Amino acid sequence: MTFIRALRRYAIPALLAVAALLTERGALAVTGVVLDSSTQTPVADAIITTSLGVMRTDENGRFETAQAAERVAARAPGYLRTEAKVNDETPVTLALTPFRPKAVYLSVFGVTSSTLRNNAVSLTENTVINALVIDVKGDRGLTPYRSAAREAIGAAAHVTQHAPQAKDFPALLARLHAQHLYLIARIVVFKDDPLADAHPQWSVHTADGEPWRDRENLQWMDPFSHDVREHNLDVAEEAARMGFDEIQFDYVRFPDKSGLRFALPNTQANRTAAIIDFLQAARARLAPYNVFISADIFGYVCWNLNDTAIGQQIEQLGAALDYISPMLYPSSFTWGLPGFTNPTADPGQIVRRTLAEAMQRTRLPGVRFRPWLQAFRDYAFDHRPFDAAAISAQVNAADAADTDGWMLWNPRNHYEAADLPHR
Repeated sequence: MTFIRALRRYAIPALLAVAALLTERGALAVTGVVLDSSTQTPVADAIITTSLGVMRTDENGRFETAQAAERVAARAPGYLRTEAKVNDETPVTLALTPFRPKAVYLSVFGVTSSTLRNNAVSLTENTVINALVIDVKGDRGLTPYRSAAREAIGAAAHVTQHAPQAKDFPALLARLHAQHLYLIARIVVFKDDPLADAHPQWSVHTADGEPWRDRENLQWMDPFSHDVREHNLDVAEEAARMGFDEIQFDYVRFPDKSGLRFALPNTQANRTAAIIDFLQAARARLAPYNVFISADIFGYVCWNLNDTAIGQQIEQLGAALDYISPMLYPSSFTWGLPGFTNPTADPGQIVRRTLAEAMQRTRLPGVRFRPWLQAFRDYAFDHRPFDAAAISAQVNAADAADTDGWMLWNPRNHYEAADLPHR
């Protein structure tokens, strides 16, 4: 038998059989269900991620993919994310663990300081703290690690302030995870002085065409710039790859200053479209990593019917985000609330009423919100310290609204266990 005849008789049919089998297996759908690990009840509208894309569970917590996949990941507000390996044709059961982050903030300096970091971690021993918000790109464009994205865009070369960087930041995150901490990557988006120095053509300018600087003498980037958006998505993807559970965008807005020059007319429609486009692009880029996505907003955005002239229209934010994080610092409510002119006298009222307003306007449940709460001395009214009583009032109001936990902001990263709720 010649080689060609043997090939036709044995090899080709065998290859065709294998190909048919692979095609058949490839056509098999992956079916499964997402359950609450505590109650074993189905989790409806959970987000399912495979190599094929993203879908949601039905009202019975079930899902089915169009084709085979090796792994399936899931997440839902109010739970920890999870993933599982697909085992042949067996339906997949994904159990989501209920979890509400109760976090403190660590800056670039805080997370790289063993003293500040260890003090924050030690809070988990006796208090309810179970999460950290960590600067991945802070207010001055600093990163706590050597960022390939910052170097590639030229921003790293324009950092003027010395900042320590962890030698092995992913390993540090792994150690924090081993201590059962939920980790949130804070990325300051459009306030970026080093990037403005590297690419002044992408920055915000005055009406006279000069680079604009805010009250801290820092430059901002134009939210209309595609290049600026893509760079921040690069940083966000770095954070996702390093192992963060959630990506939180801060300063995802226009400057609260009139008379500035941008690439497009500074209209409300253009502003809100730019912010939503960025958040939707972030959701698409980060989808393969199954990370939660959140964004910080001004507290007054929950009350103002317009976009507060910064592009944050609260009714439009829910679709692109897992969590909305209003900054509910009583000191920042300098105009008070209707019928309430002294916010620091009753911090809980600020949190309670603002969350109620936000939930009513968006028609979203409390679990879709995780507010920032004040853990620093008042600067706008009577300069009182925000002690255990003030923090407790805010925390109780957030908990009563059934939020997805809360986050405490102290720019110096100083937190006293005695001031925090205990287990």
